[in-house]
Amino acid sequence: MAEEKTIAFDVESIREQFPTLSQQVYGKDLVYLDNGATSQKPKVVIDAIGHYYTLENSNIHRGVHFLSQQATEHYEHARKVIQQYINAPLEEEVLFTSGTTAGINLVAFSYGELLSEGDEIIISAMEHHSNIVPWQILCERKGCILKVIPMNEHGELMMDAYSNLLSHRTKLVAVTHISNTLGTINPVKEITRMAHEQGAVVLIDGAQSIQHMTVDVQELDCDFYAFSGHKVFGPTGVGILYGKKAILDKMPPYQGGGDMIEKVTFEKTTYNGLPHKFEAGTPNISGGIGLGVAFEFLSGLDMDEVEHYEKELATYAEKELLKLDGMRLIGTAKEKTSVVSFIVEGLHPFDIGTLLDKQGIAVRTGHHCTQPVMDFFKIPGTVRASFAFYNTMAEVDILVKGVERSINMLR
Repeated sequence: MAEEKTIAFDVESIREQFPTLSQQVYGKDLVYLDNGATSQKPKVVIDAIGHYYTLENSNIHRGVHFLSQQATEHYEHARKVIQQYINAPLEEEVLFTSGTTAGINLVAFSYGELLSEGDEIIISAMEHHSNIVPWQILCERKGCILKVIPMNEHGELMMDAYSNLLSHRTKLVAVTHISNTLGTINPVKEITRMAHEQGAVVLIDGAQSIQHMTVDVQELDCDFYAFSGHKVFGPTGVGILYGKKAILDKMPPYQGGGDMIEKVTFEKTTYNGLPHKFEAGTPNISGGIGLGVAFEFLSGLDMDEVEHYEKELATYAEKELLKLDGMRLIGTAKEKTSVVSFIVEGLHPFDIGTLLDKQGIAVRTGHHCTQPVMDFFKIPGTVRASFAFYNTMAEVDILVKGVERSINMLR
């Protein structure tokens, strides 16, 4: 058995701050390994949401009364916290959305209005459906051409092929920072540099990366970076789209409504400045406040240590799982984060996941909204265990024993 603690921070102390982790399901201690789908929330985030609804519930930006001013202050403070966390140059470059999907769709619609027939968009073979379908819709609407960076059998992007896809016709490159299915960490800084050499802008899907590593948008030099609150220990229904101000200023609004306008007449409307131009209507106020608190929580951790520890969890899990008969790992890139996807020969992933659930072990089964990845590997889906910094080596042991027990029951 591996040692319980391998880094400076105290894992058990951290776990105590996440109430959901202390419960039992089916009479077993919960082993939560579905962090790639959504992460658990620390008590400080839960309390912040309760505090807003208990003592500050009001609309923001428009009210002169005390509650509105308090809520506005805390909501905009969250924007500032997130700006500093991702090292965005300006607060107004940080847009609140409902999640990664909304951020990508915002860019696909608004930046897409600047594109013309024959312009080319490049994505990768390992994208989540949310970073495929919006570009397909844009291509249908504007007559653009969608191209795909292929990957190899390890789940690594083929960079020579990417170089050959790039041309003066390339206007936008949209790639995932980390694959939600394979765990592959893509070379997004290099991808961005190569795209910029052709005059293209770059969107990075950070839904699976912001919670696992330090993200510096200036160092990456990306033009857009999107992520979801619920995967980064914050609330559901809220997310962030970072965009460079010079580009956002050129883009038309995605939606019309309150707060995104400066002046409205029946003849003409003038739009508000950033960030409000892209934040129509009453936002998810409690979600935004809670997301800011989640990032304050993360700021108290050493993300280099977090990244190292989570990779140790995944490496140990892969090593132990491979001892089981018929085991096949899906996603074996050299650069990986804490995602372990696998199949067992002759067994359906759903059946394994169902039996693991009865043992108190929460994993994800299916195609993980990456059907093209499953088609590439010629499989119906995988069992995916995705780890966070509050998981332990002991939980890995429980997972492996649970998989072994499930295999024995199904054969």
